[in-house]
Amino acid sequence: MDLYFSPLACSLATRIALYEAGAEANYLEVDPKTKVVQNDGSDFRQVNPLGLVPTLRTDDGLVLTENAAILQYVADRFPQAGISTGPGMDRSRLHQWLCFIGTELHKGLFVPLLDKTAPPEMKTHVLGKGLSRLDYLDNYLKGREFLLDHFSVADAYLVTIINWTMATPPIELSKWPNVKAYYERLRARPSIARAVAEEFTLYQAELARHKAAA
Repeated sequence: MDLYFSPLACSLATRIALYEAGAEANYLEVDPKTKVVQNDGSDFRQVNPLGLVPTLRTDDGLVLTENAAILQYVADRFPQAGISTGPGMDRSRLHQWLCFIGTELHKGLFVPLLDKTAPPEMKTHVLGKGLSRLDYLDNYLKGREFLLDHFSVADAYLVTIINWTMATPPIELSKWPNVKAYYERLRARPSIARAVAEEFTLYQAELARHKAAA
């Protein structure tokens, strides 16, 4: 399968899931500004017209988009990895957390804060609403190792999003000790440590490339 990704973007969660599963994949880097696939110079928008990562092309040649959908596909494709859940309420809880991370944290909180063109007033408004989501998460994680009763693709997604606090100074993790402890604990997990280290190197190269082109 082919995973189209951008370094340290939300697509990092799928890389973590694939590493956790010990699965083989082709990793195709998409420049977030130009939408050029760095591996071959092709236009990523020919694969996904929205130009958004992650995008996954399966072994059957089918193209799948949207982070939550891709994560669930990978989890179900490699059941031996144990990063999914069974049916019923367990699966609904997995959906719950993927939705919470995707809407309340990813799009609702971090995307506006990371938007360099967003006015300060909007960011202040977003912080006023969004920090309660971190309060809720901190309370939930008290005494818990993972979001569910085992490591799942929801944890891969959450770690990816919390990692963005490095670029959002208004969010200081020390204010949420349970979230901070969870993040630090999972960052040491082999699949996560490997994925973050590899993509950080690619991210640095991306910044250098953009600086040279400016």
